[in-house]
Amino acid sequence: MSEQHSDKAALRGEPSYVWRAGQERRLGMIRRAAAGRDSGRVLEDGCGVGMYLSRLAQTAQLAAGLDIEHPRLLEARQQDARVVCGVGESLPFPSNWFDLVLSHEVLEHVQNDAQAVAEIVRVLKPGGRLALFVPNRGYPFETHGIYWRGNYRFGNIPLVNYLPRRWRDRLAPHVNVYTRADLRKLFAGHPVRVVEQQIVFGAYDNIIARRPGLGRALRAVLQFLERTPLKAFGLSHFWVVEKTS
Repeated sequence: MSEQHSDKAALRGEPSYVWRAGQERRLGMIRRAAAGRDSGRVLEDGCGVGMYLSRLAQTAQLAAGLDIEHPRLLEARQQDARVVCGVGESLPFPSNWFDLVLSHEVLEHVQNDAQAVAEIVRVLKPGGRLALFVPNRGYPFETHGIYWRGNYRFGNIPLVNYLPRRWRDRLAPHVNVYTRADLRKLFAGHPVRVVEQQIVFGAYDNIIARRPGLGRALRAVLQFLERTPLKAFGLSHFWVVEKTS
């Protein structure tokens, strides 16, 4: 991985470039969370190259995507989606406009996550829903790499997120991570209700590509754990939040 690519991965994360089982599973979760709202006006806040957006656009009355990285938007535009370059803290859309907003592993990368949440709530219609995926602090690995002695180290770094917050944030100042209490605090004071909250493990498609038998067994075991208290060690929070007024 080049230095430039590593720096961008650190700051912005990497979007979905290939559609596989993990993305298909999450799309199903998003559609169930939407409860029909995906046929109205849909926004993907942080759309990357448009993999989710293009599929949501198939059923939406209007589908729009926003991303801070202009080169990614050029790819997203090829997915027949309406896209705009911007930041989550200042969405260039009217208030009370969208039926569904998707924020998929994006909130952890913004400069001000509280402001980004406030903007999502602003653009949602009353009764509109947010489908939100963010990293779980309980996951045993920091998947976005760390900075060590001034150099970025890409990869899954174990146990970083279990350190005290001030130490953890020195190693990973480029990306946030969330507990359930952190998310409750972000939405406190907004006119919303939490419809669903769960913690999910990954689909481990990369492992399956290399070692199919091992990868599928790992996926089956870990996704079974989502129904047990051990879900606390899952990869991501998935919250469905509805605007009430």
